Amino acid sequence: MQANGIDSSTGFLDRGSCLELVGRLASGAVASSQLLAALWIDLSRLKQVNESFGHLGGDMVITQIARRLREKSAGRGEWCRMGGDEFVCLIPNSDAEHARQLAQDLLQAIEAPLRFGELFLHPSASIGIAILEGDEDPFAFLERADRAMSTAKRQGGGRAVASGDEPMPGRLGILLAREELTIENKLHLALENGGLSLHYQPIIGFDGRVEAVEALMRCTIDDELIPPARFIPVAEKTGLIIRLGEWSLLAGARYARHLDDAGHRTKVAINVSRAQLTSPQFAQALHGALLCANVSPELIELELTESLFMDISETVQANLHAAKRAGVGLAIDDFGTGYSCLANLKDIPATKLKLDRAFVIVLPHDRRAFAVVKAMTQLGRELGMIVVAEGVEDQAQLDALREAGVDAIQGYIHAHPMPEEALLDWFQQRNAS
Repeated sequence: MQANGIDSSTGFLDRGSCLELVGRLASGAVASSQLLAALWIDLSRLKQVNESFGHLGGDMVITQIARRLREKSAGRGEWCRMGGDEFVCLIPNSDAEHARQLAQDLLQAIEAPLRFGELFLHPSASIGIAILEGDEDPFAFLERADRAMSTAKRQGGGRAVASGDEPMPGRLGILLAREELTIENKLHLALENGGLSLHYQPIIGFDGRVEAVEALMRCTIDDELIPPARFIPVAEKTGLIIRLGEWSLLAGARYARHLDDAGHRTKVAINVSRAQLTSPQFAQALHGALLCANVSPELIELELTESLFMDISETVQANLHAAKRAGVGLAIDDFGTGYSCLANLKDIPATKLKLDRAFVIVLPHDRRAFAVVKAMTQLGRELGMIVVAEGVEDQAQLDALREAGVDAIQGYIHAHPMPEEALLDWFQQRNAS
C-alpha cells in the first residue's frame, strides 16, 4: 500500500516519487558539477516466500530487509521501492569506488540469515550500479542501473555489477525499456490530471435483457490514446495497477448509480487485478467505493481471471468472501484458458462464468470447440452460474452459442464499448425501439 508517495511496508519512496526525485537530484548534480550514483537492488527468491507463506509473509521479509538496507546505508542515500522485490538507492556525491563499496556492504547485510518463525531464511540479491554521466537523461541513468542489475542476476546473483561492465543489449531492448518508462510516466499523469476514463460494453441475454455492462479502462494523454494492451502490462509491472484498479472501482460504482438514477438499473462489471486481490486493503477500498458512490452493492460485479479463484492464499480468499458478504457479484473472466482445478469450482463464490473469446472465434466450424463450450455451459449451469460468451461478432457464432445453451452474449454483434454518454443514448434508443 502507498500513501503520499511513501511505500508503507518499507517507509521508502514509491516508484512514482522516485522518478520525480531522480530528476531533481540529477539536475542538482549537473548544476553543482557533483556526482550521483544509483544502486538498483533485486531480491532473490521472494516469490518462493510468497508461495510458501502468503503475501503477508513476503511483506514481513520485505520490511526486515528494508530495515537492514536503511541501517547499513546510514543516511548516505535516498531509498525507493521500485516494485515487489526491487529497490533503488540514490547516493548524491558518490563516485564509482564508493558506490561499489556500499553495494558490497548492502549485499552482506541482505545475506545475513533472517529468522522467520521457526525457520532461518537465507536471502540474497543482485545489484546494478550506475554513475550519472554529465547531463544524461535521468530515465537513461536509472535504466543503466537496472540493466547492470539484470546482468548480475544472469551471472548467478549475489553480486554487484557496474554499468559499463555488462554487455550492451540490442537497440530493440533499449527502445522497449524506454517505452515502458514513458508509458509509466503517462500513467502517473493520467491519474493526476484526469486522463483515465471507462467505456462500457453491454452484456445481453438471449431473452433480450441487458444483463450487465462491462467497464473497460481507457487512457488518453495529450490527445494520444494508449491502448490497454500497452499500458496494462506496464501498470502490472510497476505496481500502478492497484491505483488504476481503485480508480476504476470508484468510477464504475459512481456510473452504476448514475445509470440507476437515469432509469437504467443494470449491473456494472468492473475488472479487478491479481495485485488488488492480494492486498489486505482491498476490502477497505471496495467498501469505500460503494459508500462514496452511494450505490446498491447488487449493481456492482467484480470480474476476475479464473486463476485468482484458485489462489489458496488466505488474503485472496478473505477478499473474495468479503466482497461476497458486501453484496457485490463475482464473475470468473476468460474461463477455459487458465489452469483451473475443476475440483475447486464447487467452492468458488461466483455467480457468473465468462467463456474466453478463443472458443468463440472458431465457431461454428470447429465442432470440438463447440463441444467444449457446450460442456462448460452445462457445468456452469449445474453450479448455478450465468454463462456469458465474449467476443461474439457475427450471426453464425450467435446461433452456435444459442444452441450450446449459453445465457448471454458480449461482443461487437450487439455493441462496441462506449463512453458514458453514448451508453445512455444507446439505452434510450433501445428502450424506444
